[in-house]
Amino acid sequence: MRINTFTQEVPEIILGCMRIFDKEDKKIEKLVLTALENGINFFDHADIYGRGESEKKFAKVIKSLNLDREKLIIQSKAAIRPGICYDFSKEHILKSIDSSLKRLNTEYLDFFLLHRPDPLMEGEEVAQIINELIETKKVKSFGVSNQNTHQLNLLNNYCDNKFVVNQLQMSITNCPMIDSSINVNMDNLQSIDRDGGMLEYSILNDITIQAWSPFQYGFFEGIFLNNDKFIELNKVINRLAEEYKVDQESIVAAWLLRIPTKMQVIAGTTNSTRLNSIAKAKNIRLTRDQWYELYLAAGKKLP
Repeated sequence: MRINTFTQEVPEIILGCMRIFDKEDKKIEKLVLTALENGINFFDHADIYGRGESEKKFAKVIKSLNLDREKLIIQSKAAIRPGICYDFSKEHILKSIDSSLKRLNTEYLDFFLLHRPDPLMEGEEVAQIINELIETKKVKSFGVSNQNTHQLNLLNNYCDNKFVVNQLQMSITNCPMIDSSINVNMDNLQSIDRDGGMLEYSILNDITIQAWSPFQYGFFEGIFLNNDKFIELNKVINRLAEEYKVDQESIVAAWLLRIPTKMQVIAGTTNSTRLNSIAKAKNIRLTRDQWYELYLAAGKKLP
């Protein structure tokens, strides 16, 4: 199944290209072809991934495979100046996009996301950026990454509701937007609203959530699959995988896709076999009991 943004139809699974910068061309070619065979024509980049090398590698592979650019959905992000600051200035963003377009060997991005919030952002300046990118046809659609509802509202106030995507870390173990929506008015850690009610906001405002690190726990601390820290969770995942006759990755991704908002799962794997497994999630609809069983097995509690 595919979902609609304001401007185009997109798949529920995205291939994240952060880790391809040091991979051999043949491995990337196989990965891209595996994605396309599974209906995944959406590819996520950022200017900082491999210091730009991931975008270059991707462009080289697309050219070698002689793929039609018009049939691909390419997304990139900018604003992070590693170790220095987050930068929403017009000069930095426009320069970053031009650099990404050159590395990706394309005239336009289907989606461009502001990568991490900049507290020194000036709304009028961002509006100028958006208008220029639309006028020059360098970007079709816009979004943000790792921002809360108030930050999104602020941007959209200046930019005529052009921001339609929010990319956020989310998995069975890392899902504060789910925790806070369940633990309303409770005096516990899970009740803390860390994103301004992003789950409900995304539904009410037609925002697509792109879930990054769907298999990670903590902040890049490792994956929870087959991890002794999550014995109960893995028991449930393995049982459901056997019931649905799929792999573990399919169940984990299906858990995210079961959430009733516009949800995309970013598969950051460079393993084609694993990507095949993740792609099968789009054909699975977990029952309510199964979804909650996984949530509780991850160590969550219902009030």
